[in-house]
This record gives sequence, structure tokens and C-alpha cells, in this order.
Amino acid sequence: MTYSRWLHLCVPTLMLAVWMFIEPRTPWVPLLIVIPLGLVPWVRLAEGLQARFLLTPNDQDAADSSISTAASARWSDRWRTLLWLEIRLVVSIAAMMPTVLLPVMTVELTALALGQPLNADPLLPFVPPRWAAALLAPVPLILLIVIVILLGEVITVFARRLLGPSAAERLTALEARTEQLLERTRIARELHDSIGHALTVAVVQAGAARAAGDPEFTDRALSTIEETGRAALEDLERVLLVLRESAQPPSQRPTLAEADRLLESARASGAAVDAQLTGPLEKLPGPVTREGYRILQEALTNVLRHCGSVPVRVRIEMTADRLDLEVANPLPERPTVMSGSGSGLRGMRERAALLGGEAETGPHEGSWRVRARLPLDRIR
Repeated sequence: MTYSRWLHLCVPTLMLAVWMFIEPRTPWVPLLIVIPLGLVPWVRLAEGLQARFLLTPNDQDAADSSISTAASARWSDRWRTLLWLEIRLVVSIAAMMPTVLLPVMTVELTALALGQPLNADPLLPFVPPRWAAALLAPVPLILLIVIVILLGEVITVFARRLLGPSAAERLTALEARTEQLLERTRIARELHDSIGHALTVAVVQAGAARAAGDPEFTDRALSTIEETGRAALEDLERVLLVLRESAQPPSQRPTLAEADRLLESARASGAAVDAQLTGPLEKLPGPVTREGYRILQEALTNVLRHCGSVPVRVRIEMTADRLDLEVANPLPERPTVMSGSGSGLRGMRERAALLGGEAETGPHEGSWRVRARLPLDRIR
């Protein structure tokens, strides 16, 4: 990293060297030349890439790098870039002098140690004896390394301050990160609800078919397992497409218009489902009908997983301003297994909260009840 920072310090001196061949009496002119360059938006992008690659090579691929690689979007970014160019040029000039002079001093000290005469105008401030010259020969190189390290740290600090992300860029990055985390949470809920429901139905159906010993019942159980597994595979394929960021559009998420599929699956697993669906569910807004389907799916999955073949009461009603969804079943003999701290129950509450609604889970009048209220006016 010290070498790459030294290289970064030497780059601006190329422009200064060219100018010194043109007009050596005005070495300050390059400071004026960089002024219009700093106001060009893409210069900040080029300087950011170069600084990230040479000054901070260890975190150049990090998503939260302290040096931005975006063009100037505002005048404040342009002024910061201009100030950076001026400071970089000054620091580079300060680094150029010892880079040239100190190695020459080492050569002169080595020559003295070998008994060779010096030039008429040596750079050494004094001429030491041969034994002292041999001891002092590596000192200028060590001093050069120290200067390069110190100036490298200085220019890196300025780069992070002047080429670092602006407040708007940090806000944009934070929003993108938040969206990514929300998407991951949603995908985790989707997998939990869909795959969990399919596996629960498959386990319950397989156990019931083995206990029944009836070929006709076994055929029905296998058909239910096949249908539920196929639906779970479709959900899994859609989630994987999102994870892979594929250009292919994912399949449509299920909605409450397909609630009969969940109800029939629960009935085929042995649960006595008493369902009452009121209102034009097919006209529900997209977010409400999709999240409502997942809440119903998770509620029925919990019934099959924790209680088995028990009576289940399902009430879904669409009114003018909200959707009411309720699933109730008798409490199991071991009520502790249906505590309110599971990830599925928490997922139901999160789904409702994202839509501005609420979901309640827990014992109610001798039954275990899941009740969700999802507003429609906010979505519309």
C-alpha cells in the first residue's frame, strides 16, 4: 500500500514536469490549470477511482468505501473536487523534492564510503569521514520511506474528506441498503410460509395415509401432496429468480382469490374447515390480497403442525375500507407449543404492519385465534 500511495503522489508531478520544460520560471501555473478541470463532473469520478485503487486498495471493492466513485452531481461536489486537485498537486510537489534529493544523497554517501571523490556541488550539507559515510548511507532512504508514509496518510485523509460520499450519496446508499434488507426479509417470509406449508401438508398427509391403510385414501393423500408440492416449487422458483436478479419475469404470487386451494389442502389433511368468504375478494388491491393469502396460509399451517385434524373456522370479509381475516381452532392439549414468539406468527404481524394494519395471535374464548385487519383506503 505504501508503494501505491507513493505512485499516487508522483502522478501529478508529470504535469508539473511537462510545464517546467515549457516555462520553468512559472511553476505555479499548474495550480491554475486544474481549476477548470475540477468543475468538470466526470473528473471527480476519475479521481475517485484512482484514489480508491491507489490510496485504499484494501477496501476498493467494499460497498461502504470511504471514497466515492460517482461524478459530481452538485456544485458542492465540484468545489470539493477542485479543492482536492489543488491539495493533491501541492502535496505531490512536497513529495517530489525528497524523492529526487534523498536517493542522490545516499549515492554520495556510498561514494564517500568507497573512497571516491564527490562532484563540485554535492547535495550533502557536510562531508563526513569514510566510516561515518558508511553508517549514514541508508539514512536518506529510511527518511524517504518515512516521508512517503506520512504524506501518503495525509493525502488519504484529504481524499476521504473531499472525495468521500456527499450527504445525498450517503442517503441514496442507505435507502438502497434498506430496500435490500426489506427484500431479504420478504423473501425469507415467503420461503417460510410457502415451503413450511407444503412440508406440513406432506407430513400430515403421509402420516394419515400410513395410519389409514386405505388405498383410496392413500391416492387422495398423494394427490394432495403432489398439488401442494407443485405450488411450493412454483413459489420457490419465483423466489430464486428474484435472488438471481434474472431478467425473466417471476410467476405471479398467489392471492386470496385462490384461497380455496389452501382450504381444500387443509381439508385433505384431515382438518374440518368451516370457511366463510364474503365480498369480491378478486377486487382486492394487489398488496392486500397477496399478504392476506400468506397470512391465511401460515395460520392453516400452524393448525396442521401443532393441532392436527381439528375443526378450523375461517372467516374472510371484505368491506368498503378494510379486509378482515380470522382463523380459529381449539387450543391444543399442550398450549405452550403455540406461543406468540415463533417466526411464522411474527411474520404475520409484520405483513399486516407493512400495510398499515394489525394482526393478533393468541388464545381467545377457549380457542387459538389469528385475526388480521388490513386497511384498503391507504393502499388505494
